[in-house]
Amino acid sequence: MTSVAILGSTGSIGCSALAVALSHPENVRVVGLAAGTNATRFIEQVECHRPQVVSMASDALLASVHAGLSASARDSIDRSLTGTDGLLGVATHPDVDLVLCATTGTTALEAVFAAIEAGKTIALANKEVLVMAGGLVMEAARRCGVSILPVDSEHNAIHQCLHGRSADHLRRLILTASGGPFREWSFERLRGVTPAEALVHPTWQMGRKITVDSATLMNKGLEVVEAKWLFGVTAEQIDVVVHPQSVVHSLVELLDGSQIAQLGVTDMRLPIQYAFSYPDRWETGFQSLDLADSGPLEFSRPDVGRFPCLELAYQALRGGAALPVALNAANEVAVEAFLAETLPFTMISEVISNALEDAQTAGLGHLSTLAEVKHVDRRARQYSRGLIAELQSDK
Repeated sequence: MTSVAILGSTGSIGCSALAVALSHPENVRVVGLAAGTNATRFIEQVECHRPQVVSMASDALLASVHAGLSASARDSIDRSLTGTDGLLGVATHPDVDLVLCATTGTTALEAVFAAIEAGKTIALANKEVLVMAGGLVMEAARRCGVSILPVDSEHNAIHQCLHGRSADHLRRLILTASGGPFREWSFERLRGVTPAEALVHPTWQMGRKITVDSATLMNKGLEVVEAKWLFGVTAEQIDVVVHPQSVVHSLVELLDGSQIAQLGVTDMRLPIQYAFSYPDRWETGFQSLDLADSGPLEFSRPDVGRFPCLELAYQALRGGAALPVALNAANEVAVEAFLAETLPFTMISEVISNALEDAQTAGLGHLSTLAEVKHVDRRARQYSRGLIAELQSDK
């Protein structure tokens, strides 16, 4: 029996994780749940799973959750927390074996470090944790003897392909990308992309921010940075191919040129279940992939001319620990502005490029503490917001 805590339980990954728990009640026990602002969904989750510790973003939201729960559900809760302290409390609860980080952004960064120090296995579905602090996270995990299990479908696929193989046999990793909804659009047409168009992904159902990242290929760029830390490889050992069908979730190439791929249906319950069951495997209750019905599988090189965010991620990865932090911060600010319709789609990459140049000019490089990571993050966000304000004033 694996006792799990889920940070970000009301998001798409969190809901899929709870579906896995329901499918395997003999194997998974939900000890802790932390959510942001969706009190209605959180009440349903607490009623169903009866966790011992819960957290919401604010005292008011937590009070509304308690008011909406049945008496028996309230009685099952030992601790109720809020904010950053709530994430920390859920992640470090003594009965928890595995912490699934399914939050967006940087809100759970400190909670992940605390969970590592507490000896919890980390199932990571949050890109920002490793993009911002990959070196610090992996060093802490090594020191504490903690496993970091990737939940992103691509990194989870690579983890499966590498299982039981010597790292010395690896030549390169090949991450697959759907290409997003605009992979065949011209640059001129991309100038007019609306948030509504960007939020329609051709193969995956995801949150708003990650769906826009998929449309710009920044999602794949962030995954390139993650892969460096998860698998101990260089930027030169990570390639990206566009695969619109999203059947091949990623591949590894060994020294003799052999390539090993992981294929499956586009359902996030699969990588989540793998993380929950690892190193074992469990049955699933849904239909598996039928290659005969999949149709042709296409592969092509990404066009970094039309989608420069991917190349910016490689640039940041090669430029020192501070640049991926600036990359991530600037991207979050730019995507937020795009969704608010105050920044054109094609200007997202411009904001990020300028933020990277600013970080380089400032001489930001090695990061040895979480405080230094946060400083670079704040600086890049402030710079990006200022740049976007200037762009708006120039209209």
